[in-house]
Amino acid sequence: MENVADKISTCLCFLDELLLHVSRPVRWDSDHVVLLDEATIAIAQEIVRCNALNRVHIGLDFFDASINRVAAWVIGARNMRKALLLALLEPRQALIGAESNFDFTARLALLEEEKSMPWAAVWDYYCLTQDKPCGSDWLQTVRRYQNEVLSRRMTTEVQTPA
Repeated sequence: MENVADKISTCLCFLDELLLHVSRPVRWDSDHVVLLDEATIAIAQEIVRCNALNRVHIGLDFFDASINRVAAWVIGARNMRKALLLALLEPRQALIGAESNFDFTARLALLEEEKSMPWAAVWDYYCLTQDKPCGSDWLQTVRRYQNEVLSRRMTTEVQTPA
C-alpha cells in the first residue's frame, strides 16, 4: 500500500518547502477528521527524520458531518500533534548510529522498544504545562461552547428574516 509519507523526503530534495493536506483517507466526501493512525504517525516520523519541521507546512482536514465541527477540529489537531510528539521522542541519534554501523539488530530493537515507551505521559505533561486539558477533558469546553455560543447562532439564524 502506498503511503504519502514515503514521498516527503524525495519531495524535499527538490522543494524548499512542502505543503501537506493531512486527512483520513476515505472513499466518499465526508468523515475526514485526522486520526492518530499509522499513516499520520508515518507522516510525522518522515518530517522529523528529514529534519524538516521548518520546511513542511501541515494543513488538516476537520470535516465530519456526524460530529461537532469544533470537536472535529480539536481531535484532528491534537492527533497531528501527538503524531509529531511520537516522532520527536524517537531515539533518532541512536537509530542513526545503529544504521551507520550496520547494526540492524540494534535498530530493530530500538524501534520495537519505542512502541511501548510512555509517550502519553509526555503528552499529558505537555498539555499541563500549556494549561490545556488532558485526555478527553477538552470535550467539556467544546460542549460548553456549543451550548453557550453555537446554539445562539443557530437560533439567531433561524429568526433572521429573509
